[in-house]
Amino acid sequence: MTASPPAHAKADVLSLSTSGILRHAGNCMNRIDRLTGMILLLQGQRVITAETIAEHFEISVRTVYRDLAALGEAGVPIVAEAGVGYSLMRGYHMPPIMFTEDEAAALFLSGEVAEQVADDSLRQALRAAMLKIKSVLPQEKRDYLHRLSNAVSVRLRRGSSGAKHETLLPIQDAVVKRRCLAISYDTANRGAITERIVEPLGVVFYAREWHLIAWCRLRQDVRDFRLDRIRAWRLCDETYQGHEDFSVKEFLRSNTSTEEMAPATVIVEQGVLEHFLQELPGTPVARKILADGRVHLELLAFSMEWMHYFLLRYGTMVEALEPASMRDGLRASALAVAKRYEKEAMVQEFAPI
Repeated sequence: MTASPPAHAKADVLSLSTSGILRHAGNCMNRIDRLTGMILLLQGQRVITAETIAEHFEISVRTVYRDLAALGEAGVPIVAEAGVGYSLMRGYHMPPIMFTEDEAAALFLSGEVAEQVADDSLRQALRAAMLKIKSVLPQEKRDYLHRLSNAVSVRLRRGSSGAKHETLLPIQDAVVKRRCLAISYDTANRGAITERIVEPLGVVFYAREWHLIAWCRLRQDVRDFRLDRIRAWRLCDETYQGHEDFSVKEFLRSNTSTEEMAPATVIVEQGVLEHFLQELPGTPVARKILADGRVHLELLAFSMEWMHYFLLRYGTMVEALEPASMRDGLRASALAVAKRYEKEAMVQEFAPI
C-alpha cells in the first residue's frame, strides 16, 4: 500500500523494490537529498504528520505523499496510521551517512555557539560529541574543520549563570525522565531563599540566562526559575504524572504576549543603537528618528527589574522616558554611584600631603 493520505484506521506497512526510489527520484539530487532527509526525520520521531513533514521541508502535503510513496517503493518500511501520522517500522534503522563539508561545518559552528551559553555539564558533552563526529570523518574533512576552527571564533555576551555550574544536563535529564526536583531558590525580589519541590517541564534560554519551567508545588502553578538563582538542588526518587499536553513554547508565547509584558519608552544614541538592539530581547514595537539623530524606541519588557539593569549599562547613551518608576529607579542608581565616587574624591582632596 502506498503512503497516500491515510484512509483506514488500521496501520499499513509500505515496502517495495529498492529500484523504485531511483525510478521516482531520477537524477534530481535535490529530491534524493530530501528523501534521505525524510527517512532521517521519520527515524528521529515516534510518529509525525504529513503536515509537519511538509513544513519541515517547505513543500506541499501532496508532495509529501508522493515522496512517502517513493520511499515505500524503495523498500523503506513506513507505517501509516489514519488520524495519527507516519512512522518507521520498529527496528528499522538507516545506515550511517557521511557528513558533507557544509554539514560538518554547521555542526562545528553550532557547537561553538552552544558552548557560549552552556554550563560545564553541557560543555563537556558537546566537546565529547564533536570529538566523535571528527573521528568518523575522512582526513580531508578533518583538515577542513581544523582550518575552520582556527578561522572562526564565537564570543557572546552572557548573564551571570553557566560559568561554573553543572546543573543544565542533570535538570534536562530530570525533565525527560519526569523526576521531581527539590530546590533551594533565591527569590531575588524578596531577598529570601525558599525550599520547593518542583515538577520540571522544560528548560529554555532567554534574556541571556537559562530558565527552568516547572510546576511548583508550593505555589500550585507553573513557574519560571532562573538556574543561577537555584542555590542547591536534589533529584528526588519520585516521578510525577500529568502535564502531557504542556508545551514550553506555548507557555513562553502566552507569558510573553503584549498583554503580559510591560511597556517602556527610551531614547538611544545612534552610536550604540545597533549594539542595543542586538542585546535587547525581542523587537521594538515602534521606532522614530528624532531631529538630533537619536532614536525614540517603544519597547515591551519581560521584566522591569531586568530592563533597569540593562539600561544602566549604557549610562548617558540611553535615556529612559517611561514608565516613571523606571526613570526614577535609574536616577536613584546613578545618584548612588555618583555618591560613592564623590566620597573617594573628597578623601583624596583632603588627604595630607
